[in-house]
Amino acid sequence: MALAAFIATGLMSGVAAGLLGVGGGLIIVPALIFSLPLLGSDYAPPATYIVHVAVGTSLAVIVFTAIASTRAHHRRNGVLWPVWRAATPGLLIGALLGAALADAMSGDLLRRLFGGFELLIALELAFGKEPDAHRSLPGRWTLFGAGTLIGTVSSVLGIGGGTLSVPMLRWCRVSIREAIGTAAAMGIPIALAGAIGFLMNGIGEATGGAQIGYLSWPAMMAIAGASLFTAPIGTRLAYLLPEKVLRRVFAGFLALVAIRLMSI
Repeated sequence: MALAAFIATGLMSGVAAGLLGVGGGLIIVPALIFSLPLLGSDYAPPATYIVHVAVGTSLAVIVFTAIASTRAHHRRNGVLWPVWRAATPGLLIGALLGAALADAMSGDLLRRLFGGFELLIALELAFGKEPDAHRSLPGRWTLFGAGTLIGTVSSVLGIGGGTLSVPMLRWCRVSIREAIGTAAAMGIPIALAGAIGFLMNGIGEATGGAQIGYLSWPAMMAIAGASLFTAPIGTRLAYLLPEKVLRRVFAGFLALVAIRLMSI
């Protein structure tokens, strides 16, 4: 049951990563909260740390999905590498800070925070208007500051940062497809630094069974393996299907998951 849930999660998150540049964490984290206990008492994380392990494992998976999605977008010239280089130092610092902040939170607080964030994103996807293009891309230090903020929030929530970086890039007159591709690339440093932070902060807390620190190795390998097959599919769909329809379908899914997360 757990393995089947992990594989299904990987297939869905891979499509989402390529399609929307979100890394897949909005799907992976809630799915792991519900599926990790299926590993059984010998392999599941302690109940106190289920949410922390879900977030940490999500970040570890996003390393792989973000790389696969970035490669596919790069082949279509959809990644603004100068923006990525300017933002990456801030993304790394913010992701490490976010992992430390998450470690200090209780599982219930982290779960409700994630649920609330998902609900906000669902409402924005369903009803938000396309952001107006007000200005050109900012300078290196502004991108560094924005990267730090995006990295911190994304690491706390176990996401790749696309839900924050895509609107920011669109506001700066970047096309939607370049914004998605660049956001996918920005997810790599966020996920890598965040996963390392959750691994280190969780040692001595959740280590045991099938996890080291706040990372579940069976879940990470199964989800990452499945997502690598579907991330390129999501990228192709991003260049073919009407964005408005896709945004609203995804929004409905997120809203249902968010309500469920906040009600348990």
